[in-house]
Amino acid sequence: MYVKKGFSKKKLEELADDVVMTEKLSPAQEVEARKQLAAARKKTQAGMTEQERLIANLLQLKFRLEEYIDNREFDDKLTFGYFLKEYLQLIHKKRNEFAAEIDIHETLLSQLINNHRAPSESVIIRLELHSNNAIPATYWYRLVEKQKEHFIGTNKELRKMEKKFVKNPLRISI
Repeated sequence: MYVKKGFSKKKLEELADDVVMTEKLSPAQEVEARKQLAAARKKTQAGMTEQERLIANLLQLKFRLEEYIDNREFDDKLTFGYFLKEYLQLIHKKRNEFAAEIDIHETLLSQLINNHRAPSESVIIRLELHSNNAIPATYWYRLVEKQKEHFIGTNKELRKMEKKFVKNPLRISI
């Protein structure tokens, strides 16, 4: 554990004890605490401007995307198209409007959202630019690569088809 100069491990533990609740709540107390938290969140959200709401939603999408691409597990539902559709929904854009904003054909956008086509590097860069760098191009790229990695690692049919093109493979095992 990294300890900043001037703080001993003991001081950090004391600070944690002051901040973290260590008591167990009864089920009734837990329900009440959840209600209070929900009410506080609702009150905070009601006071947010549309721009603050957009920023919060973009950050939430960015963190979900980041968490997924850093996770070793693959989920076939969490595709490039899924996250692109989520992006469109949170910025309240219709497909034709968004396609025009990033200068691609609406058909291409539909193919991307429905996972019928992989995005080019230029589309990935345009997504970053459209979000004003809120969602980096590297996140979109890593998402596509995660899908490719899973496809290559699990597609037995492709391996069977490609095997006929390999002559004289190495006779070793590692």
